[in-house]
Amino acid sequence: MKTEMRKVSLGGSGEQVSAISLGAMFFGTKTDAAASHAILDLYRESGGTFIDTANIYAHWVPGGKGGESETLLGNWMRARRNRDSLFLATKVGFPYPTVERNLKASTIEAECNKSLRRMGIETIDLFYAHVDDRTTPLEETLTAFDALSRAGKVRFVGASNFPAWRLSESCTLSRDHSWAPYCCVQQRYSYLQPKPGASFDPQLAANSDLLDYCASSGLTLLAYSPLLGGAYTRIDRTIPEQYQWRDTEDRLERLKKLSREMGVTPNQLVLAWLMQATPAAVPVMAGSTVEQVRENLGALDVRLSAEQIAFLSRGNGAS
Repeated sequence: MKTEMRKVSLGGSGEQVSAISLGAMFFGTKTDAAASHAILDLYRESGGTFIDTANIYAHWVPGGKGGESETLLGNWMRARRNRDSLFLATKVGFPYPTVERNLKASTIEAECNKSLRRMGIETIDLFYAHVDDRTTPLEETLTAFDALSRAGKVRFVGASNFPAWRLSESCTLSRDHSWAPYCCVQQRYSYLQPKPGASFDPQLAANSDLLDYCASSGLTLLAYSPLLGGAYTRIDRTIPEQYQWRDTEDRLERLKKLSREMGVTPNQLVLAWLMQATPAAVPVMAGSTVEQVRENLGALDVRLSAEQIAFLSRGNGAS
């Protein structure tokens, strides 16, 4: 069966994006140029267009300084001459060398310009506030994003690692002042649910409040770390400590049972569940090899019945 990318709506933006986004975090650092280009080519051949990066990727890798992923994407786009067929997302807010963590207007504008230069493009399709900033007034942050939108440097804006109440405040302010609104939120989210009280600081995991807010408001939920770094299938990867509690064993048994019955891999089933449960999410998948990405894209061929979704979701509710 040939895998074909589907399109989904991006919040209230009016834009249609790929149902699975390709995460480019380690492109240009842990994943070298040749492997990165091969993965990007495969994703494009599948019909995928939605590529996710950030200004900080991946400064924590030995030898990394930040900006490597954006620079590699720029080189690949120039080589393939395919910028016009892509939907590019990048981010601002987290710290990396010489840049502090914040969402001040000056930082948002400066980092936008750096990202544009690194990728060699004129407009960012989706620009995220990568992390909530309680020290900068929401009005300052939102007017900065709006100014970039009006200048044509950014098409749409999104949030990441935000609690639901801060998203609600931001969306209300944007609506009241006719500023460019957050159309989506990208949060840590997978099939396994964190144990109560688990912390991923400075990241935030999707919880029941956020899921309910997305379902009721129409904001699109994007799920990062959907496969928990390979922990669902790789014997050399353990389930992160934050997910180790009484709920986990039961959910893993249901996942394995249904994957065997359907003849699909646990990774494919996790991604399919994310795309088809409520609220539906856009998984931001990653992979260091073409084979891993090809497997993940196979999730597009997995169709779950309402009964199968209910079976997997039994007792579901993010903490």
